[in-house]
Amino acid sequence: MRSLLNECLGELAGTFMVVFLGCGAVAVSLLFNGLPHITAIAAVWGIAVITAIYLFRSVCGAHFNPAVSIAMVIAGRFEKRKLVGYFMAQLAGAMVAAGMLYLLLKGSLTTYENTHDIVRGTPGSAASARMFGEFYAPNPVLLAMLAECAGTFLLTTGIFIITHAQPGKKSRLTYAPVAIGILLALLICVFASVTQAGFNPARDFGPRCIAFLCGWQAAAFPDQTGGFFWVYILAPFMGAAMAAVLYNYYRRWSLGTALKMKYENG
Repeated sequence: MRSLLNECLGELAGTFMVVFLGCGAVAVSLLFNGLPHITAIAAVWGIAVITAIYLFRSVCGAHFNPAVSIAMVIAGRFEKRKLVGYFMAQLAGAMVAAGMLYLLLKGSLTTYENTHDIVRGTPGSAASARMFGEFYAPNPVLLAMLAECAGTFLLTTGIFIITHAQPGKKSRLTYAPVAIGILLALLICVFASVTQAGFNPARDFGPRCIAFLCGWQAAAFPDQTGGFFWVYILAPFMGAAMAAVLYNYYRRWSLGTALKMKYENG
């Protein structure tokens, strides 16, 4: 039990770091125009992931993402008994990060809203809520779902390939966090124009809850028909699950090919 607690604390701390730095970059871009280009924001997210994995992978699975956790369970690389604990830790880490960002930037947020005639809690206040949760308008829900599903699928597939154990090639895992971070940054550059590129239910829902509690209320959610759930929670889980199924197929095919080669060469 203590081991699981330590793992969950590692997931909480790692998710906190990723969300605090990533959403912080979004906030700097929104409030101060400090990172005006998407590539700069994407780079911060990528570096945040690289740093968090290096810091906490000796403590926990370093998923920092419920979609990745469930994909690891499907692929048989993670114990399902730990899933609920990881989910709670990841969500808590994301919420604490967003809460701290709000406290740090509360004054700047108020100034930004006053300057742009934004009344917090009205539909128009989604313009300032973007520093927390993500928004896909004016794109339709189905397109946004496809983008989040595809982005998470590519990210999770990349994680499986990058971390796939190969005999005699353990040294490649040393640089796996770098490759994962670069992949995430590239995917953000591609998909951000459609959905702001979440690919992580905890990263989206945790900060969105903080925005709701801090005065944005219903404006913290993309629409009133559950669109945020379909786009930012269900779609990433679907994409990650498909990646896990594909990875399982690859492993079976790879093992079968290896056995066949051994038989034919024997």
